Amino acid sequence: MANSLQDQLLKAGLVDKKKSQQIKKQKQQAEKLQRKHKVSTEDDKVDITAVRQAEAEKSRELNRKRDEEAQARAIMAQIKQMIETSHINHDKGELAFHFKHGTLVKQIYVTAEQQAQLERGQLAIVSFEDRYRLVPRIVAQKIAERDAGLVIFLNEPGYAGQHQADEDDPYKDFVIPDDLMW
Repeated sequence: MANSLQDQLLKAGLVDKKKSQQIKKQKQQAEKLQRKHKVSTEDDKVDITAVRQAEAEKSRELNRKRDEEAQARAIMAQIKQMIETSHINHDKGELAFHFKHGTLVKQIYVTAEQQAQLERGQLAIVSFEDRYRLVPRIVAQKIAERDAGLVIFLNEPGYAGQHQADEDDPYKDFVIPDDLMW
């Protein structure tokens, strides 16, 4: 059976017996301390620091996501408050106002005054909580700053009645009356 390096050095006379026993005793004490107190070696320290850094990075990422979600909830609460405080009741309208939402054509019932304001760009239509609401232009612009997808219909001021006729349009001589209801 092969002797340990320490025994070989002792036989060769390079190390004396007292020094050999002292080194052996220190090694045993270090192992005992490591088992008892879990004192880590250099490799363990490196592993522990790497694990701690990974945990810190993970917690920073979770905190960042949590902050983003809280900010999104705060923005939605602001939008809800703006809509609730400034929406215009359109339940009593008798005219159907048609508008495009995505690929669908939707309609809401408005009064004649509200229809004119929508055409002039003074009112806008926003979609919130699966309902369409009429809000003033200023409120719609503030909502669009926070979430542009909620503003469904908003004409530019002065847009009504300024349709540009094409030169080759065969119906350019026929004017559509303002009081025509479809």
